[in-house]
Amino acid sequence: MILKDFWVLFFLPIAIFLVFYFTRKNRTASFRFPDESFIKGIEPSSRIKFRKKIIYLRLIVISLFFLALSRPVIILKETKIERQGIDIILSIDCSGSMKAEDFVIGGKRKNRLEVVKSVVADFIKGRDGDRIGIVSFAGRAYTACPLTLDYDWVISNLERIKIGLIEDGTAIGSAIAASLNRLKDSTAKSKIIILLSDGVNNAGKINPLTAAELAKALGIRIYTIGVGSKGWVPYPIKDIWGREIYQDVKIELDEALLTQIASVTGGRYFLATNTNALVDIYREIDRMEKTSVEERGYRRYSELFGFFLIAALLLLLGEILLVNTLLRAIP
Repeated sequence: MILKDFWVLFFLPIAIFLVFYFTRKNRTASFRFPDESFIKGIEPSSRIKFRKKIIYLRLIVISLFFLALSRPVIILKETKIERQGIDIILSIDCSGSMKAEDFVIGGKRKNRLEVVKSVVADFIKGRDGDRIGIVSFAGRAYTACPLTLDYDWVISNLERIKIGLIEDGTAIGSAIAASLNRLKDSTAKSKIIILLSDGVNNAGKINPLTAAELAKALGIRIYTIGVGSKGWVPYPIKDIWGREIYQDVKIELDEALLTQIASVTGGRYFLATNTNALVDIYREIDRMEKTSVEERGYRRYSELFGFFLIAALLLLLGEILLVNTLLRAIP
């Protein structure tokens, strides 16, 4: 049995004290005798003895009332809930090369960053019980969203990531370092970084492999994703009239470095050359990264206050009947 409002019982001793106090205060003799020797040696009858003990019946009634108020319940069924919970940093490249439009969503050509944000948003919505944060990087890295369980807020911060907000370049080492800074104080049993890039490390002062070794030492696994079609891809530029036109460019992707980073930390490298491949990659990572946390929960219970209330009312009725019949006092 569990008492849901246990605090109510703290008032029970006060109620008991008040009953004793007012009972003794109001106690007066029915008959007065001038000489005490007249009644010495006369034993009170069992009826009188029982009447003096009727106060204990009243105390039982009060105790039952307080127990009813404390909302006693009994567990009918105990359930076990398995929750998935890990800490994840999504490290997203927002360098100028992410403007290349070699991906398609809904039959329309989109740039790489737009597609990545759409796929990552679906990935975030599919998680349950994980803390998720975002680090964005180009020529340097910055935290777009700290670790949180508020997925709506994570997605709103994801939408704010734009190309050109910081100096151009691809600082992969800085991105890993910024991600590690967010995870180093985490107490989660499993911590991962999903790093996505479409270029070659050419900025920042931190060597990506040195950062990967640090991640390994901290027990943090890194999954790396290379994004972009191989060969020439359409890239939007402005002509002399300020109009947007497309020019085919070749963007280099350092797959060897991304593979090494993942390998050092016990993660995996993936290549996404189109939208469907990118979706499949995040789904695969979602399947691989599950940490079961067993919790005990109680789903079904039965309220018992009615039983205590009925018992108290029956005893109270019994007291009233006894006091006015068998135990009735003659003034």
